[in-house]
Amino acid sequence: MLFRYGHLYFIMPQRLDDEFVGGYTDAIIGFLQRLIISIVYFETSACDNMTSNFPPILLTSCVFVSDQSVSLKDKDTRIRYTLESVEKWLAISPDLRLVICDGSNFDFSKVILEKFPGANIECIFFENNIEMVRLHGKGYGEGEIVNYALQHSASLKESDFFAKCTSKLWVENFFDCLEHWNGKFLCKAFFSNVFSLGKTRFEYVDTRFYLVSKSFYLKYLSTVYLNVGGEQGLSLEHCFRDVIRKEQFSKIMFNVPPVICGVAGGSGTYYKNNLKRRIKERIRLRIVKRDKSFSSLF
Repeated sequence: MLFRYGHLYFIMPQRLDDEFVGGYTDAIIGFLQRLIISIVYFETSACDNMTSNFPPILLTSCVFVSDQSVSLKDKDTRIRYTLESVEKWLAISPDLRLVICDGSNFDFSKVILEKFPGANIECIFFENNIEMVRLHGKGYGEGEIVNYALQHSASLKESDFFAKCTSKLWVENFFDCLEHWNGKFLCKAFFSNVFSLGKTRFEYVDTRFYLVSKSFYLKYLSTVYLNVGGEQGLSLEHCFRDVIRKEQFSKIMFNVPPVICGVAGGSGTYYKNNLKRRIKERIRLRIVKRDKSFSSLF
């Protein structure tokens, strides 16, 4: 006899049917009790495993800015936008593990506990090298923040890989991006001249959001921020691009465009993610993937 519980199907032994016919109700009750316990255990374990398989999301923050080129300097506004990001991430899934690492010695613990009691959010903080950030820009500070988080975050220590996202942002299609995880590194890049007659160029990596294994990051990306600035005036985005070119990595680009929402720290304005823009991003991605010069990246 076949019966269904949720999305699971079970076959009840014919012997039990015979017992039912014979009136052995105690045997039926005992069987059903054991069956229900097994189902609950199975579904609870599956849910726990699914939750534990979510990578922690590292939100890189700097409440008190050292890079004077940044337009959004007000600390209260920067805190408010970070809290908005946390709220949006938890709306995507309340089971996500978030790590807020602030490089200006601001501790989010109290305000996070007040606004999101029970959420799995770790707050750590330290002070960036202020003079170096002033000299080389926010990309230098972000490199320091990620390295500090890898050394001090309990959540990151427990996971083989993590998602990095700027603290005032969230990714609406996070699980679509996660679905294509390759075990090492996934990012989005900007390619110029995609819709023009000029030659398409790989300009830079979008470092606002990416997925990366700890081993990959420590081996290839943990020191690239040291190249930020300099005579060429390189940004962190350019430094990530240069590593990809040098190492000739393949299949490290997202196959779906991440829908990144929130406020740009540099300009202090919300990103536009209307339908027209989303369609354009998908078309851009499809064109670049068909370009023989870049197809290996996907």
